[in-house]
Amino acid sequence: MENCIFCKIIQKEIPATILYEDAQVISFLDIHPVTKGHALVVPKAHHEWMQETPDELVAYSFTKAKHLMAAQKEAIGADYVMVSVVGKDVPHFHIHLIPKKLSEPAHTDSHYVYSENEMDATKQQIVYSLK
Repeated sequence: MENCIFCKIIQKEIPATILYEDAQVISFLDIHPVTKGHALVVPKAHHEWMQETPDELVAYSFTKAKHLMAAQKEAIGADYVMVSVVGKDVPHFHIHLIPKKLSEPAHTDSHYVYSENEMDATKQQIVYSLK
């Protein structure tokens, strides 16, 4: 899709703070995060909705999300990682991975704002924790 922001990230036409990439998926930090370390897992093949995405790619995307969740939890010091699939803002199937503390509400309208260089430092912490 020529106007899809995720397709442009996949094609390296616009920058992103990439955490993981292989032939089928890419993962990067969300630019409007709910919490520190909020990441997305995005299949490289463009499918607007999860239900339109081939089962094998959905399964692969969630398997990679599971691995990334463990790294986020360790790197950020989260108690758990909330998973969300909405697809309303960007019409390209993607999985939100939002590190959370048990003491925080599950849902909030607030957003996390990274300080200068904090996004890159967060990336390094998560990438280091990927096993």
